[in-house]
Amino acid sequence: MNIKKNKRGMPAISTASLPDIVFLLIIFFMISSVFKEFRGMPIVLPAAKKIEKLRGKRDVGYMWVDRFDRIMVDDRIINLNEISDIMYVKRADPISPLRVVSLKIDEEVKMGIVTDVQEELKKADCLNISYATKTKN
Repeated sequence: MNIKKNKRGMPAISTASLPDIVFLLIIFFMISSVFKEFRGMPIVLPAAKKIEKLRGKRDVGYMWVDRFDRIMVDDRIINLNEISDIMYVKRADPISPLRVVSLKIDEEVKMGIVTDVQEELKKADCLNISYATKTKN
């Protein structure tokens, strides 16, 4: 007895709802993603009469110094002698090189620490420095 097998192909999968699914996934990931923003340290900025705002936040490295002489870069507390190595690596990054260093220094910090930070930045060839302040009322 010969039994013939039914030679039908696999049924095609409907792709009519594929754009809807992709659109919903894109919306889900856009809503659920969080962009990292540096928090820094709690500092009181000194007042200034005239302030110029930085053009953009791209390619800007942020550094905080609080009243206890702690130095923070990229949400990480570092020692003074580590500044030149970290900033040199950031400056030599081929994708997004560091162009400006924004110093956010507490108003009670001694000028000696600020000078030491400037010297470490000079070693890393980071000479474009912006000092963050608040407006004077």
